[in-house]
Amino acid sequence: MDWKIKHSTKQKVDRFGITVDQVILPNGDEKTFSYLDFAKGVCILPITNNHEVICLRQYRHAINSWQWELPAGMIDREDELPIEVAKRELEEETGHVAEHWLELGSFYPSPGSTTEEIFLFAAAGLKPTEQKLENSETLELHYLTMEELKDLVLQDEFKHGAGLAAILRYKFTTDEQ
Repeated sequence: MDWKIKHSTKQKVDRFGITVDQVILPNGDEKTFSYLDFAKGVCILPITNNHEVICLRQYRHAINSWQWELPAGMIDREDELPIEVAKRELEEETGHVAEHWLELGSFYPSPGSTTEEIFLFAAAGLKPTEQKLENSETLELHYLTMEELKDLVLQDEFKHGAGLAAILRYKFTTDEQ
């Protein structure tokens, strides 16, 4: 027997959708599940010609803290391809375009509470253009060696989930070649 939705309600709050499903489980029991309907997103590991990673220090209001991150953003429209959004976000946040792109797959950051899926990329052959930040973005650019980035991760200072996933996928992808 499959999971069956007996009743579902959806509500929109700002950029989030909230779904509450009354579900009949395979054993016949009923349970309420609630989750956020969240837009898909992208995260980019930008690698310079000097083998440095462009990292961001960005203020995050939800946790009232400056955080180490990689460039990332939401897919605003359903007809946009993740690679198109990744290219736009890289240029907007770092002021660089990339000649080479490596797709690193996708992941679900919190499948128990959101529908969010994030597509991961590595970008190389970077060329400077113009940074185009949104008015709500407060960030600093930092050029870190892979060793410096590794130290931030191991010292528990780099906590950006999508960034951690991109670093891990890149490491596993390039180690296997």
